[in-house]
Amino acid sequence: MTTRRDLTLHALGTRINLTVFGEADDAALDAAAVLINREEDRLTVNRPASEVMSVNHAAGHAAVVVSSATFRLIQQAVAASQANYGFNALIGPLVKLWKIGFNGANVPSDMAIAARLALSDPEGVTLDAATHSVSLAHPGMELDLGGIAKGYIADQIRALWGAYGVQAGIIDLGGNLLFVGDSPRREDGLWVIGVQDPGRARHTDLGTTLLPAVSAVTSGIYERFLVKDGKKYHHLMDPRTGYPLQTELAGVTVFTKDSIQGELEAKRLFFHGAPIPGWLADPTHFGAVFAFQDGHTEVIGTTLHH
Repeated sequence: MTTRRDLTLHALGTRINLTVFGEADDAALDAAAVLINREEDRLTVNRPASEVMSVNHAAGHAAVVVSSATFRLIQQAVAASQANYGFNALIGPLVKLWKIGFNGANVPSDMAIAARLALSDPEGVTLDAATHSVSLAHPGMELDLGGIAKGYIADQIRALWGAYGVQAGIIDLGGNLLFVGDSPRREDGLWVIGVQDPGRARHTDLGTTLLPAVSAVTSGIYERFLVKDGKKYHHLMDPRTGYPLQTELAGVTVFTKDSIQGELEAKRLFFHGAPIPGWLADPTHFGAVFAFQDGHTEVIGTTLHH
C-alpha cells in the first residue's frame, strides 16, 4: 500500500485536511500549510488588516493598489459578479443586514434591503489593470472573495505539489475537494468521491461517484437558517432581489477540472435551479448532482452509487 501522509489544520474559517500518497516526507504538506496561511493573510475579510480589507476601508474615498495576484483574483470575482448569474463578491452588506446564522438574525424592511442592494452592485467596482488599483464607489461597499478564495487556494496547492513531484493527493478545504493525480487505491486510477446529502449532517453522503482527478464543490442551503412567523429563510442571498434565493434545490455538487471554476459553476447551477442545457459540452465540466428539497436527486455527466 502506498504511504499516506496527512496534515490537518484550521484556517480559512474551516478545518482543512491535506493528504499526499507516496511521499518520503512532509515537505509538500508543510509547504501547502505555509501557502494557505499566506493567502489567508492576503485575502481575508475576517480580520481588520489584509489586502482586501485595505480596499474595503477606502470604499467611497480612494483607489488602493494591491499585489498582482490579488488584483487578478479580484478581476475574476468582479467579472463573475457582473455576469449576474448568482455569484456576487459584493454581497457582504446584504448578508450582514439579514445576519442569518448569526445573533440578531432578522427579516429586514424592503427599504433597508434596497439600500444594501445598492451597496452590493458589482458595477460599483473600478479596476485599473495598469496600476493594479481597486476602488469601490460608495462608502459601505465591501469586497469579499470568500466565495472563490478556497477554490483559488486549492488550485495553487495543486500547482505547488506539482513542483514537489507529488503523484497523488487530496486537498480538502472544508468540504471543497480537489483530487491530484491518479488514485493509488484503484487500478484504473479513479477516485471514489462522496457527495454531501444537503438534508443531513456534514459527511453524510447521498452516494459516491467514480471520477478522474477533479474538483468537487457543493453549493447548498443546508447549513444556516432563520425561521420567522413560520417561514424559513436560508443564508444564500439572491443579489437580484435582496432576499434568500427562491429555489426547490437543497444543494448542487459540481465536478470540474479546476477548483475555482467549481466554486463559480456550483453557484451558477444552484441559482439556475436545474441542469443548464449544454453545460456538459465543456470538456472541463465532468458532471453535477442536484439534490432537491423534496428528497429527489438529478445527476448529469456521472453516476451516483448508493
